Amino acid sequence: MKNTAMFWVMATTLVLVTVTIMALMNLPFNWVFYVTILGQLMIVYMVYKVLTDNYKTSKTFEHFYNDYPIQSRIN
Repeated sequence: MKNTAMFWVMATTLVLVTVTIMALMNLPFNWVFYVTILGQLMIVYMVYKVLTDNYKTSKTFEHFYNDYPIQSRIN
């Protein structure tokens, strides 16, 4: 994923964590409701951005994981 997709992932996460904090602090219902609606719209857009991101990699399943190569699993 490029930076634009990751931006939407982080921004959406931040908004939804904010909703949780707002609900725990007993803020007025209309504030929590509108931020929840905003968060749900952001989730839809975030999924769209991640799925349509033009991300290419040269890795295949033969490479296993980047931080734990398959050669170290065999030994």
